[in-house]
Amino acid sequence: MSLFQPIPSGQEPGDRTRPLADRMRPRTLDEFVGQEHLVAPGKPLRTQIERDDTGSLIFWGPPGTGKTTLAQIIARMTKAEFVEYSAVLTGIKEIKQVMADAERARQYGTRTIVFIDEIHRFNKAQQDAFLPHVEKGNIRLIGATTENPSFEIISALLSRSRVYVLKPLTADQVVLLLRRALADEERGLGAMKLTASEEVLQKIAAYSSGDARSAYNVLEVASTLARERAGKEVGAEITKEIVQDALQKRVLLYDKAGEEHYNLISALHKSVRNSDPDAALYWLGRMLEAGEDPLYIARRVVRMAVEDIGLAEPNALALCMAARDAVDFIGMPEGNLALAQAVVYLSVAPKSNALYTAYADVQQDVERTAAEPVPLHLRNAPTGLMKGLGYGQGYQYAHELEGKVADMQCLPDNLRNRTYYQPTNEGVEKRFRERLEEIKRARSKATKGPSSQPKRES
Repeated sequence: MSLFQPIPSGQEPGDRTRPLADRMRPRTLDEFVGQEHLVAPGKPLRTQIERDDTGSLIFWGPPGTGKTTLAQIIARMTKAEFVEYSAVLTGIKEIKQVMADAERARQYGTRTIVFIDEIHRFNKAQQDAFLPHVEKGNIRLIGATTENPSFEIISALLSRSRVYVLKPLTADQVVLLLRRALADEERGLGAMKLTASEEVLQKIAAYSSGDARSAYNVLEVASTLARERAGKEVGAEITKEIVQDALQKRVLLYDKAGEEHYNLISALHKSVRNSDPDAALYWLGRMLEAGEDPLYIARRVVRMAVEDIGLAEPNALALCMAARDAVDFIGMPEGNLALAQAVVYLSVAPKSNALYTAYADVQQDVERTAAEPVPLHLRNAPTGLMKGLGYGQGYQYAHELEGKVADMQCLPDNLRNRTYYQPTNEGVEKRFRERLEEIKRARSKATKGPSSQPKRES
C-alpha cells in the first residue's frame, strides 16, 4: 500500500460524515479567505506558488488560520504527491519509509510534498531525519506550527525553509466563511435553507477568536439544534439562544507552556507599567478565564510591585502579598477579585523603577569590579586582637551626631562616591529625594565640623 495519500478534493457532496470545516476547506487560492499579506495577488507566497518555486516552508500561526489548507492548495497547484503527517502520531520509522518512497518517486519525475502538522512536537532526532532529503530535493517539506519556530524548530531545518506567519482571521472574514457554508448546497449547509441573522453570525465569529475551524464546528452544532427544535429539516432559524447552547463555554486560545502564555503575561505587565487599569484587567481576565495558575499570576504581580512601583508607593508590595495570600486562602474563583484589586492598584499607583535600576547597577559592579574587603572602620571588633588590627577604628556612631549623619565612607575604595539609588519625583519617592538632599547637606556640614567625634561599636 502506498504511503502517498490523495489530496482531499472537497468535492464529494454526498459525504456528510466529514466535518463541515473539512468539507468547506478552500480548493484554490481564490477561495481562500484571510492571509492577504501572503496570498493576495502579487504577494510573496502567492508569487512563489504560481512560479512553482516554494521550496520548503514553515507556516506559523494559531489554529484554524489555513495552514493545512495552504499546504494542500500548493500540492494541488504544483501537481505534487501529498503526504500528511501529524507529529503527535508519527515516529522515525514512518519518516524513513516515506523518505525512501519519495526518493524513488523523484527518480520517475514525481515530486513529493510532506506536510507535518504540529511539527514543533517532533524532537531533534525526528527533525534531523528530514534534513538530507530536504537538501537533496527528494521532498518539499511544509511544517505547520502554533509555536514560535525560533524556539521549536532546529536551526539547520529552519535555515533551509521559508517561514511565513499566518494571522488570526478577522470577525468579518469568519462571518464571510459562515455565510458561504450556509449558502453552499454542494459542500455546506445550503440544502437545509437555514437562516441566521448578522448578529448571530457575529456572535459565532467573536467566539472563534479568528479560528475558522472552531467557527464551522459551532455552526454545525447550531444547525443540528435549530432543526431539532423547529421539528423540520428545512428552513429552521439559528437564533442567539441556539448559538449560546452550541457554545456552552468558550474555550480560549491558551497554552500554559507555549508562547501565548508569555505574550499574555507580558501584556498584563506592560499595561500595569503604562498605568492602564482597563487593559490590565482585560489581560488578567484572559489568563484567569483560560485556566492559568492564579499563584503564577500572583508571583508576577508581586514582581510588578517591586520592579515598576517600588518605593514610589511602598504599600503596593504589601497589598500584592495580601492578594497572593487571599488567592491561596479562599481559592478560585473568588480569588480572581483579589488579583483584580492588585493589578488595578498597581496600575494607578505612581511608577518608579529607581530601585530596580539601582540594584541592576549594583549587580554589574559586583560582577565587574574587584571584591575589595570591608573597610576596617565598618567592622565589629569583639576581640582584643581584632581591635589591635584596627577593626572599628574611626567608626562614627550616627545617633550621637548632629543631624544623625556622619561624614564616613561606607563603600569600598574602588566604588567611592558611587550613587546607585536615584529616587524619582513620583509618590513617596519625592519625599525620599528631599530626604536624600537633607542627608547630603548634613554630611557636608559634618565634614566642616569638629574633627573629634564620639565613637561607639555598632
